[in-house]
Amino acid sequence: MNFDVHSLPSPCYIVDEALLIKNLEKLKSVIDQTGCKILLAQKGFSMFSVYPLIGKYLDGVTSSSLWEARLGKEEMGKEVHTYSPAFSETDFDEILEVSDHIVFNSFHQLRKFKDKVQGYPKKVEIGIRINPEYSEVETAIYDPCALGSRLGVRLANFEPDQLDDIDGLHFHTMCEQNSDVLERTVKVVDEKFGKYLKGMKWLNFGGGHHITRQDYDIDKLVQSIIYMRDKYDLEIYLEPGEAIALNTGYLVATVLDIVESQIPAAILDTSAACHMPDVLEMPYRPGIINAGNPNEKSYTYRLGGPTCLAGDIIGDYSFDEPLKAGDKLVFTDMAHYTMVKNNTFNGVNLPAIVLNTVDEGVKVVKEFGYEDFRNRLS
Repeated sequence: MNFDVHSLPSPCYIVDEALLIKNLEKLKSVIDQTGCKILLAQKGFSMFSVYPLIGKYLDGVTSSSLWEARLGKEEMGKEVHTYSPAFSETDFDEILEVSDHIVFNSFHQLRKFKDKVQGYPKKVEIGIRINPEYSEVETAIYDPCALGSRLGVRLANFEPDQLDDIDGLHFHTMCEQNSDVLERTVKVVDEKFGKYLKGMKWLNFGGGHHITRQDYDIDKLVQSIIYMRDKYDLEIYLEPGEAIALNTGYLVATVLDIVESQIPAAILDTSAACHMPDVLEMPYRPGIINAGNPNEKSYTYRLGGPTCLAGDIIGDYSFDEPLKAGDKLVFTDMAHYTMVKNNTFNGVNLPAIVLNTVDEGVKVVKEFGYEDFRNRLS
């Protein structure tokens, strides 16, 4: 780290611009090798102050709601792809206004809205999400192809007679996985749905591609893209979320108190429940700079948040020296699925958002206060 944690508001998320650029350059290399288009999945990372930077490398955004679509349109101004398990009539006219692609989750939704899409003054392309019923995701809550999944059309429910209204197909079956999983998935998609791709304009490989991870096999990704691109004369889209912000951010926290117990507890100004919900949902154990696993170093603590939730526990970590009130802890890989999922349970404030820029150093982008908490309520 080339910044002083003691000079920052606590807690705060800090995104490192140089690390973000490193990821974007790797993604751009895939675009250059294959001619594919890569989109920022805003559900994973929506720090719109860096959208102009991301837009220099990528082709646009994907969104899961009207507000995400608006954010992408207004802050990046490139392609906007919108998918939802179901669109409401209330939002649909505005979604049409800000979207370039709309992907439906069912043929029923397609029939319900296609006249509006086709009658709209600008061209908005239409897609259908498919469920190839093949996934290697181990955590059930993130498996989009689990038995009884509500996400995508299975082959048994596919309606070939509706294809005249469809520009492309979309599948999303992965989560934090390498390209060998994509390679196997593409084979299944090709076997089940390949005959329906003939004459279509595009195929969207969805997200879950950990392209910027150190051990990721980019060559195999390139091969999968080129295979489907050339076989069916398609434009290929990818929409990674984590890969864009992977290992680019930190969460700076402060120790508030030490509570003696069977395992000494360090209470932080940072909450798992409020500020890093994946710790409880995934479950996920974030790294901390200069900390180790329980009992690996001399002093082990259970780190917890300041809320009244008994399970607001980040995890057990060990340190070379005893922790004390005022100590700073720096959690790693905290850019994605943090800012987009945080909340103000118990009236706990949200972390400030900080950007460590290449040219100007550390800049506080946004700080939150009572009004942000109050204005969510009635």
